[in-house]
Amino acid sequence: MTDLWTIFRIIAREQRVALRRGAVLSFVVLAMGAALLGLSGWFITAAATAGLAGAGAVFDVFRPSAGVRFLALGRAAARYGERILTHDATLRALEVLRVRLLGGLMVAPYPRMIRIRGAQALNRLTADIDALDGVSLRLVLPIVAGFLAQIVAFLMILWLVTLQIALWIFVGYIVGAAVIFWRTTRRTARLSRRAEAAAQAFRTRLIDLIGARRDLAVQGQLVVQTDSVLDADTRRLALQIQQDRYDRFAGGAFQMLGTVVAGGALWLGITLVQSGHIAPPFAALGFFAALALLETIMPLRRAASDLGRMQEAARRVSRDIAAPPSEPIARADSEGALDVTDAAINRPMSDASILNNLNFTVAKGETVALTGASGSGKSTLLLSIAGLHPLAAGQIALGGLAIPDWDENALRTHIALLPQRSALMRGTVAGALRLAAPHASNAMLWKVLEAVQLAKLCKKRDGLDTKTGARGDGLSGGEARRLVLARVLLRRPNLLLLDEPTEGLDSDTAKSVLDGVRLILPDAAILMASHRDIETQFADRVIEL
Repeated sequence: MTDLWTIFRIIAREQRVALRRGAVLSFVVLAMGAALLGLSGWFITAAATAGLAGAGAVFDVFRPSAGVRFLALGRAAARYGERILTHDATLRALEVLRVRLLGGLMVAPYPRMIRIRGAQALNRLTADIDALDGVSLRLVLPIVAGFLAQIVAFLMILWLVTLQIALWIFVGYIVGAAVIFWRTTRRTARLSRRAEAAAQAFRTRLIDLIGARRDLAVQGQLVVQTDSVLDADTRRLALQIQQDRYDRFAGGAFQMLGTVVAGGALWLGITLVQSGHIAPPFAALGFFAALALLETIMPLRRAASDLGRMQEAARRVSRDIAAPPSEPIARADSEGALDVTDAAINRPMSDASILNNLNFTVAKGETVALTGASGSGKSTLLLSIAGLHPLAAGQIALGGLAIPDWDENALRTHIALLPQRSALMRGTVAGALRLAAPHASNAMLWKVLEAVQLAKLCKKRDGLDTKTGARGDGLSGGEARRLVLARVLLRRPNLLLLDEPTEGLDSDTAKSVLDGVRLILPDAAILMASHRDIETQFADRVIEL
């Protein structure tokens, strides 16, 4: 429940005024509903009693009927306002949650980031966030409004009718609803979590099937993956049927509770009328108010059914959601050198040491190549310099300030990393490049394409509007990698980290690309992990790991 409360606090903080107004209107709707049915029952019974007593001619029908009309119209207006305010506030708050969740995924620790698949991230941003709309709409606000309406109804029935009926209705609904809700959630919490997991597995497998359909067809696994998708859908539907069954049972239990409470209120009213303690119209008021108060607990039916789903979604989202932006931690001289002092690095997700007592500097405008056998730690060192992998000992500093002390946004402004694997999305060459520099001119885009030897290719096709598929589909591996390098160059970093930047290129193209990188970034410090002679020959210095 802690995660649910965390999510509700975010929603309440983002839309505090609208949710408060919606909560007030929710209470007004419930209170007016109980008052409307109670007044109607009193009015009908009082009018009948007056007629039987021969006092119908002097019985005041105008004020009660005006009250009935006022409550009926007021309840409808309050319900409309409550729906508008609470749903609008919730949707706006969910928009903020989506943005903060996306921000959290983007700044997640690197070991976790590389394990996040596209389908999983999409599920977080869509299904999990959609599940959280019930936190305020179906859980917190209905419980708060219903409890307040029960308290007010208890006080009014106590004042107008009698303590016995007021206490019976209040205790019956509160205790009965709590027991039904508890027993229902015990059965449905795990079931709804399994149903949501099955739904997300279905979506993930379907997305994988669509995205990799050609590779699956080539490997002869298309039918196998299709059967896997259908199996996940079958499990999802079976669990959904079970969940719907418990939902109907919960609805029936709440209806039965309302019948028992209203029947008990009617029996108490008849008993008290027969003993002369209250008049028949007030017994009718208590009975009809008990019927109307069933509305205060019925929303718990849906909340009980979806509680497990909401808890699981809240757990995942609260883990990945980003904190609100903060002020920069510190400032540094971004023009300063990179200093690596007594650095020790362990393998990712392991305590095994990979590098020890490493010392070197990279000055402004200098190019340094890191060499060594495969697995010697070149890529991991670049990740540590980029602030994506922790040091076991020592320090890495840029501009005299340790990397962990940099503000994240400032650090990303001054450091850019080209890893061995980079992402490209479906779109155009211009769209891919402008992810790094949204306001870059076309001339600047052509300049970086020239630098990475892609300009001729683009001109032969559709220029900057050349289409790119998901993960660079439509480009060769080397072309896709150079397009990502062009995107990195648009960032114009002070420190450029390159992990085998010319992999897959012939020597002439590789030399032209490296020259183009230095042409675009004449003053940047460049550190690259290398295993090719063309790269080490281009570097000013070589460091053997």
